[in-house]
Amino acid sequence: MGIFELSLRLAGFPIKKAQTAFEAILQIPETDYQNFIENKKTEIVHFHLKNNSFYSDLCKGKNIENWNDLPVLTKADLQQPLSQRLSKGFSEPNVFVNKTSGSSGTPFIFAKDRMAHALTWAHIIHVFGQHAVDFNTDFQARFYGIPKAYCGNRKERLKDVLSNRYRFSIFDLSDAELEKILKKFENKKFDYINGYTSSIVLFAKYLESKNIILKKICPSLKVCIVTSEMLFDADKVVLEKQFGISIVNEYGASELGVIAMQNSKQEWAINSQTLFVEILDHNNQPVPHGIEGKIAVTSLYNKAHPFIRYEIGDTGILDEKSTAKFPILKKLIGRTNDIAILPSGKKSPGLTFYYVTKSIIEDDGNVKEFVIKQLKADTFEIEYISLKALETTQIEKIKAAIDLYLEPNLKLIFSKKDFLKRSKSGKLKQFVSLIQ
Repeated sequence: MGIFELSLRLAGFPIKKAQTAFEAILQIPETDYQNFIENKKTEIVHFHLKNNSFYSDLCKGKNIENWNDLPVLTKADLQQPLSQRLSKGFSEPNVFVNKTSGSSGTPFIFAKDRMAHALTWAHIIHVFGQHAVDFNTDFQARFYGIPKAYCGNRKERLKDVLSNRYRFSIFDLSDAELEKILKKFENKKFDYINGYTSSIVLFAKYLESKNIILKKICPSLKVCIVTSEMLFDADKVVLEKQFGISIVNEYGASELGVIAMQNSKQEWAINSQTLFVEILDHNNQPVPHGIEGKIAVTSLYNKAHPFIRYEIGDTGILDEKSTAKFPILKKLIGRTNDIAILPSGKKSPGLTFYYVTKSIIEDDGNVKEFVIKQLKADTFEIEYISLKALETTQIEKIKAAIDLYLEPNLKLIFSKKDFLKRSKSGKLKQFVSLIQ
């Protein structure tokens, strides 16, 4: 057992048991896979109907024997104290607890039981392995945010060590900082790159301005896996050219794990081992393959917390050649984030506001939705929907976080709204720049 898998085991996650179970799922033949999926769907629904009062209340008046009649969970449904959403036999000390990024503008706290979380990692290890990435031995160049508070920062740094990765902060992507990142690639033997799309694209464009091919200065690099934001075709061309390695798209969510990842055929291969993915119309009924609709995901193994027909906030299309065992996401729509250009010239990706989100998330579910708009170089408006207006102490906390993660002396306008404007697809974009 390598250091990464050992770290999971020491944290209380049964990774070996999960990997054995995951391998057994992979061995199920195509002819039996539809029955396998149907059985797992029935099992997880009946478990939560029996053991989770939150979910059983949602299902009152529904024909629970008809899958398509089951309620579609929205993020707003989950914005209530976690203790009210946990199944019998589970409590915060014995489950994995985390917060969603709030990239859709609707943040909440969630939980996964330890076996379900271990199965998530078994799947991630498997799909990354298909791109020649070994979590136990390969060294990762990580383009993610990191808390600046001492305890949170040290915790993430320790996780980085145990996960064999070096993290580049994405809060400042000025040319001076990008030059420092480049120097690290010259001096460290990275095996792969993983992180936020917009940050990695900015780095590639910096390399383009310098006429530098990353593979030439870091020959150990094998692959770059981007996540959390859409990768446009033009940007992918830039990445391939400036990095000199293959570029892979990952589609996932913190509450679910990897939902789909591009395979060697450049197809979005959906995770059919631990999840069930549907495309729904506005009446929450499945659409035929090839038709666009809302993406809803069911976690087939999470007994601590129900994610059943969970509307993740994106739209997409299932490929016509999809099967129960090998579903393919033909098209993914959404998940773009603008870049904030600040008065100092500093550039920060929209996902920087992930960490501002953490400042306003509360387990009491007060803030329901929010968006951040850049009106001028130094002026940002935070529009939000909540049960009650933000208190002065909360506003000061948000201002302090923005001072810390972006830069001081920015003007913030707080606007409590009855509703927030959405795109034509119905998606709420967390950050929008109106000055570019």
